[in-house]
Amino acid sequence: MFTGIVEELGSVVALEDQGDAVRLTVRGPVVTADARLGDSISVNGCCLTVATTGPDGEPTFTADVMRETLDKTSLGALAPGAAVNLERAVTPTTRLGGHIVQGHVDGTGTIVSRTPSEHWEVVEVSLPAGLERYLVAKGSITVDGISLTVVDVGAESFTVSLIPETLARTTLGARRPGETVNLEVDVIAKYVEKMVAK
Repeated sequence: MFTGIVEELGSVVALEDQGDAVRLTVRGPVVTADARLGDSISVNGCCLTVATTGPDGEPTFTADVMRETLDKTSLGALAPGAAVNLERAVTPTTRLGGHIVQGHVDGTGTIVSRTPSEHWEVVEVSLPAGLERYLVAKGSITVDGISLTVVDVGAESFTVSLIPETLARTTLGARRPGETVNLEVDVIAKYVEKMVAK
């Protein structure tokens, strides 16, 4: 489980094509400081398992990414040098600064537009059909692993306001219209829907 509060902006070191999977190596000094085999690290909102850590204290980790994940998230479009949002799994003593994030991507969206303001930027993101029912104004959504507050929800898109800190410390500061992002809706909304349906 994660909080959606990005710990650092890492970078892709290598992608080794294995046919039905990719072995992804990522550089991130903060998240690898105490990383062990089997740990979970969120990469652009996708929960990945540490398969190896860098040799001789090198601040990298490698994870195996299955074809299913490559097909259903934006990880399949990564290339060496790409910036990625990184977060370690929460611990019982971690502050829950964002919201409950599983790292299980529900779908991908596309950056539709960016509207800068004096102190923040409003970003519109397209929404896959069927996910709009889980979003409410002032509710939470995870975009590329970042816990954000929804401003408005439409039938096919939603907006979020990004503060300078988010723009500076995450990949959303550089994402442009047309680029794909990973989306995870609030898991509590999905549980409520299931219980109400019964």
